[in-house]
Amino acid sequence: MLGAVGFSPEQLEIELNWIDEHIGDHPYGVDIVIPNKYEGMNADMSTEDLTKMLQDMVPQRHLDFAHDLLVDHGVPLADDDDNSLKLLGWTEATATPQVEIALAHPKMVLIANALGTPPPDMIERIHAEGRKVAALCGSPYQALKHAAADVDIIIAQGGEGGGHCGEVGSIVLWPQVVAAVAPRPVLAAGGIGSGQQIAAALALGCAGAWSGSQWLMVEEADNTPVQQQTYIDASSRDTVRSRSFTGKPCRMLRNDWTEAWENPDNPEPLGMPLQYMVSGMAVAATHRWPDQTVDVAFNPVGQVVGQFEKVEKTAAVIERWVNEYLEATSHLDALNAAAAR
Repeated sequence: MLGAVGFSPEQLEIELNWIDEHIGDHPYGVDIVIPNKYEGMNADMSTEDLTKMLQDMVPQRHLDFAHDLLVDHGVPLADDDDNSLKLLGWTEATATPQVEIALAHPKMVLIANALGTPPPDMIERIHAEGRKVAALCGSPYQALKHAAADVDIIIAQGGEGGGHCGEVGSIVLWPQVVAAVAPRPVLAAGGIGSGQQIAAALALGCAGAWSGSQWLMVEEADNTPVQQQTYIDASSRDTVRSRSFTGKPCRMLRNDWTEAWENPDNPEPLGMPLQYMVSGMAVAATHRWPDQTVDVAFNPVGQVVGQFEKVEKTAAVIERWVNEYLEATSHLDALNAAAAR
C-alpha cells in the first residue's frame, strides 16, 4: 500500500509510475483519507474555492501560535513553510483526483480509506473498474457501516495503532468486528509488530494483518537516523492520541508540539482539515529539517513503538515475522497436544 494523502495528483502519478516499473507483476494498493465528517464537506465548489473558504476559517491566533512555537524551538522556517495554509488531503475534493490517478494503473488493485466509509459513488466507481475497496474502523458500528456500503475488506484498527484511531484496544476490537461483519474479511491493525501478534490476530478470527509503524524502522524508509533513534528511545507510554496535527484523534509520539496544544491556556486544535492548514508549516519544516525539528515534528506511530530496538532491512523484518509466527503457532500446537493427552 502507498499512502497518498501527502501527494498532489501530479506527484502521485510519478510515484505510481515508479512502482509500476519496479514491482514486476505484483499488485499494490493506494491509501486515501476521506473522513465522514470534516469542515466544508457539504460545500459544492471547486478545490480552489474550497481552499479559499477554509483559509478564511482559520483564526490568525492559531497561525501565530504555531509560528511562535516553531521559532521558539529554533526551527529555521522558510517562506513557504510559514502560513502556507495549504489544503492537502483530508477531503473528498482532494482525494477524488488521487483515486482517478490510481485507477489508471492496472496493477493498482485496492483503494483503502483510512478514515471512514468512502462516498457511495466512489465505491461504485472503484468496483466498476474491477478493483477492491477497504476501509479502516475503530468500532463494530463503523464496521457495519462499511459492510452496508459494500466495502470489500474491513480493517479493524485498535486504539494502540498509529495515526487516526479510536479508543478500543485491538484484542477487544478485532473479534467484535469479525463477528459483526462475517463472512466479510477483516484485517487486524493496531499493535502489529511481530509474528506473534499476527498469530494472535488470526486466532481472533482475522483474515490477515495490516501494519504501519514497523515500516518507519526499516532501512528503506524515508527517515533519517536521528528520527529513527527517536523511535528506538521511545516506550509504548510515549505516544498520545492528539488532535494537534490533523484535527482528529491521531496517535503519535508525544513531544513539545502535542504538549503545547494540550495546554488549556493555548488555542484549542481546530477541526479537520483546518488544523492541518495550521500544522502544515510544522510538517513542511520537518521534511526540510528532519534532524532539527524532532521536538515539534509530526511522528504518527503506534504503541508498538516500544518494541523497536533497531533499524532493519524490510526483507529481514518479513523473515523475522515468519519465524516468530511459526514459533507462536508451534507453541499453540504443543499446548493443544498437551491438553489432548
